[in-house]
Amino acid sequence: MGTARQRAASEEEFVAFATARSGQLYRSAYFLTGGDAHLAEDLVQDTLGQMYTQWHRLQRPSWAGRIDNPAGYARTVLVRAYLSHHRRRSSAERPSQVLPEVPAPEQDAALRLALVGALAQLPPRDRAVVVLRYWEDRSVEETAAIVKDSSAAVRTRCSRALARLRSLLGADLAELVAR
Repeated sequence: MGTARQRAASEEEFVAFATARSGQLYRSAYFLTGGDAHLAEDLVQDTLGQMYTQWHRLQRPSWAGRIDNPAGYARTVLVRAYLSHHRRRSSAERPSQVLPEVPAPEQDAALRLALVGALAQLPPRDRAVVVLRYWEDRSVEETAAIVKDSSAAVRTRCSRALARLRSLLGADLAELVAR
């Protein structure tokens, strides 16, 4: 009977974790996908599904495969799911009809849309590095570990991606920020 109680408690802990972290995971996924809300939702769902299957690893304090930082592990799973999605052939599929967007009440909506549009034009690994470094404020080493690359490669990708963003946004960025 103790195992049933432990399992119920573990599931309650997971539900609390998922509820608390899903908003932040969605925002990161939204930027990673270049503004594709549906793909972002799918990535968050995949991430939480993988987290659920590995949640038991929190309960083993002496086990070598223990998850010490569930939030960090979730971010890593999210980025890897995003990169994996882009490696698949089906990731090039696009919807045939675009529904009209409802304007956001925020004042910086134009700036946000311009940034998301520019991010969408970056290659997936470059976009992942920029989002991790500047949206999630990760260090070069943390970013390198998540994307499974060297620190030098992350710095190079970051530098090139930022230069590409500057060229894509150009004068539009100065106009949007001045408003």
